[in-house]
Amino acid sequence: MSHVKAEIATQPECWRQAAKLAASPGLPARGERVAVVGCGTSWFMAKSYAVLREQLEHGETDAFQASDFPYARRYDRLVAITRSGTTTETLDVMRAVGEHTPVTVFTADATEDAARIAGHSVVLDFADEKSVVQTRFATSVLAVLRAHLGHDIEAAAADAEVAIRLPLPVHPSLVDQITFLGRGWTVGLAEEAALKCRETAGFWTESYPAMDYRHGPISIAGPRRVVWAFGDVPSGLAEEVERTGAAFVHSRHHGGYGSIGRWVGGRAPLDPMADLILAQRVALSLATTQGLDPDHPRNLSRSVVLT
Repeated sequence: MSHVKAEIATQPECWRQAAKLAASPGLPARGERVAVVGCGTSWFMAKSYAVLREQLEHGETDAFQASDFPYARRYDRLVAITRSGTTTETLDVMRAVGEHTPVTVFTADATEDAARIAGHSVVLDFADEKSVVQTRFATSVLAVLRAHLGHDIEAAAADAEVAIRLPLPVHPSLVDQITFLGRGWTVGLAEEAALKCRETAGFWTESYPAMDYRHGPISIAGPRRVVWAFGDVPSGLAEEVERTGAAFVHSRHHGGYGSIGRWVGGRAPLDPMADLILAQRVALSLATTQGLDPDHPRNLSRSVVLT
């Protein structure tokens, strides 16, 4: 078994353990103006959290790719996400902002620079990974943050257990391209699902906000292509996609997948984070059917450390 396959399967228990960290010191207080930074997968989790925090009226929250942080702005707290604790761009932001703003970091390694720089560290060493590709660490960080906002993580973990067992909605030999869509906080999840397929399998994926998908990207939809939506779906979108000949995948959608795969109906919709597990499993399947090593993707390293 590959490391990433095992790490995907352990997410339900990791989320339960992560939820216990929801009262950790240094998590954003209601009313604080917060910036959240990360790179790659960590940035996508930051984006999801920022939308959720504002939707629940906990305070103004902005998410930034660490290399593009707006240093002229002032926040009450910086939250940084870095699995390795060594990502150069994230450390640069932490050092600069930490001179005048409290910094909280989410990391898997308490011995690295990020934990030493931050005023508060939330350490998820139980969710660390041997694989280069992130799965359980990123979702466990989001589980902590969602629990801190009052979400029921036990329900999400139960859905995750279902997602680990479900037949895959996409068969690797029957699909040439996947576009992932999100809405609100699930835009970040859609971006992460697309990244997982690109990282793990070198597979052609795209991602967009669901409402914006009609404004151009739908032009590539067609037979042997899939549109996979997380969370709420705009009215009529599923029908528009299916008219192109593409398959529409959604945990609330009870239509068929045609030649792409098969739908398992008769169940409640999955929590969007559990739905992401299905996408992770599809990425793994796309890699293994091509004979690729999912633990060591091409051109990637565990952490980007710039010299």
